[in-house]
Amino acid sequence: MTHEDAGHYKKKHPSDREPKPEVADAVKRKGLNGEISCAAAHRIAEDTKTPPLEVGFTIDCLEIRLTKCQLGLYGYRPQKRVVKPAETVSDILRDAIRDALVAGRLSCKSAWEIAQKHGISKMDVSAACEAVGIKISSCQLGAF
Repeated sequence: MTHEDAGHYKKKHPSDREPKPEVADAVKRKGLNGEISCAAAHRIAEDTKTPPLEVGFTIDCLEIRLTKCQLGLYGYRPQKRVVKPAETVSDILRDAIRDALVAGRLSCKSAWEIAQKHGISKMDVSAACEAVGIKISSCQLGAF
């Protein structure tokens, strides 16, 4: 959604779809000042055994802004995104990223899996992607 759409997140979903009450309650408890972090949203998904995309839908329905993407791609102030290109990218990491590409992009979930498999931070994976010109797509929460 564009900046102009901020605060109207529910519009991107079918009007007849409603969030699950237990997920909505958890989001309301974790949200602060109309915002919730990516990490908090993923904890809700784990705690409620709900897919992250469903939690993201609930966040949108409650018109809550997602902040602090764990890949550094959105939700930081004042610059919005904080990920910077890595100075160097190992051949092993570059190959892992390239092997996981779908239509030339790396999914958010694949970025997380690569980070876990290689014992590095999620932000390190996104920094490597920035360095080699690969876009990350398909946010697990539906933010992008």
